[in-house]
Amino acid sequence: MDKARWISALAAAALLGASGGAQAASGLPDTMVWSAYDVGSTGYVEASAIADALGKKHGTRIRLQPSGTSIGRLLPLKQKRVSYAWLANELFFAAEGLYEFGQPDWGPQDLRVMLGRTNGFSVVVTKTSGIQSVADLKGKRFAFVPANSSVNIKIDGIFAFAGLTWKDVQVVPFASYAASLKALVEGKADAAGAAPNAAVLYELQSSPNGIAWVPLPADNKAGWEAAQKAVPFLEPFRDTIGAGISEANPGQVMGYRYPMVTIYADASADEVYAVTKAIIDSYDLYKDVNPVMARWHVSKSGTPPMDAAFHEGAIRALKEAKVWTAETQAWQDRTLARQKALQAAWAKATADAKAQNVAADGFAKFWEGYRLKALGL
Repeated sequence: MDKARWISALAAAALLGASGGAQAASGLPDTMVWSAYDVGSTGYVEASAIADALGKKHGTRIRLQPSGTSIGRLLPLKQKRVSYAWLANELFFAAEGLYEFGQPDWGPQDLRVMLGRTNGFSVVVTKTSGIQSVADLKGKRFAFVPANSSVNIKIDGIFAFAGLTWKDVQVVPFASYAASLKALVEGKADAAGAAPNAAVLYELQSSPNGIAWVPLPADNKAGWEAAQKAVPFLEPFRDTIGAGISEANPGQVMGYRYPMVTIYADASADEVYAVTKAIIDSYDLYKDVNPVMARWHVSKSGTPPMDAAFHEGAIRALKEAKVWTAETQAWQDRTLARQKALQAAWAKATADAKAQNVAADGFAKFWEGYRLKALGL
């Protein structure tokens, strides 16, 4: 079956659910709606595969509601029009009150995660660039997409790895993520932030410029401490799937979670437990859909760091799966404390903004001062 037909088949299964006589598992809803990335995205395909597995195993019907924007995926969850949201780094932005979530009608959201699949990311360079470390990026032409907050925040973490900032590189702006990667093929840039499985990178791999990845060694403790201080959801990751890397030639990259199954903190603990457990227990039905699905095994998808704290219902399922450790609990406590500090800072910022008649177009900058103070930055 070709890719287009495969995606369509998965989507149909997600829309219709199982047609047999299977009963939903105890506590598992008979029907659910999940928001996800656009049709054809890896996030949509993964949500479809897992929805199909839950339909086959438990008889629950799941409909996917795709959206190409962060607000389009999160607003239906906030309004309780979808049951769960399959998110990327917009979860971090929403929990922190960043970017579009730093507006008066949003602010730090009390969100929780259930499970999340690890994805690789690093700085891709041409072999001809001579760049062999993060420090070597200084003075080089770096492709930049102004509107791509999800990519740019991860690059912030990589720059911090070697004490660099955007001021240390030659910023070359591009209109889209695809265009920023194509720039390396065309010789218009020396480096860009990318996920190793981006399709255009295979073109770079076979081009005269060649492909290489800036290494982020896991044993560089100082580098990772600086990176995680700047962007706490990052972690060392050995990636083997993508252009220029393989099992024999793994990439020393950074890991982040995408997609993450997300819910608000006040969601029913019993239902969240049931859904989390069902995803865990259905692993054998979706693990072979494509190579990345193996990363949904609970030993990988049920461990931090994530972009928000775990939901109490998910924690119950993770403890039963024996992947919840003392280190995970310590991470959970730190993350909850961070989220609560930001929510308290938001309450003060909004009250002070009203008292001081802060204009709507100046609120984001006003809030940022409170946010940085709350985080001790």
